Amino acid sequence: MRKLTILDEPVPAPDLAFTAADGSETTLAASNGTVRLVNFWATWCAPCRQEMPALAALAAAKGGPDFAVMPIATGRNPAEAIAAFMAEAGVAALGTALDPKGELARAMQVPGLPVTVILDRDGREIARMLGGADWSSPSAMAIVDALVAHGADTPAAAN
Repeated sequence: MRKLTILDEPVPAPDLAFTAADGSETTLAASNGTVRLVNFWATWCAPCRQEMPALAALAAAKGGPDFAVMPIATGRNPAEAIAAFMAEAGVAALGTALDPKGELARAMQVPGLPVTVILDRDGREIARMLGGADWSSPSAMAIVDALVAHGADTPAAAN
């Protein structure tokens, strides 16, 4: 988790539409009220594929009304390839949203994949990690616990 950068000042997330896991159109603001770990990934991205089981484990361990893991497949990711990967990796229950044109990723200044952005309950970015990580590690779990316990309302909540 050493690569996790805590922002000095929270940054509002863009209010752009993307496709939710259930196929409906949504925005990040639609899930305000919950601390979210938003992971931008793609089926063709090897580090993304490695990281997905850890994200599923984090969601299973910590997911609920106060915290959510939100994978968003960005760019060209055929539905068949996503479904095959999710089944193969055993993470189908995690689901994934879609950003097929990469508009949300561009607006959030995602320079490559994977990128994980942590949003507070008000929809503001408070932390970011470039590259893959073991999100099921004790340190990741402790960070999530701290963010949820403190409402993720300040960057200091994760220190």
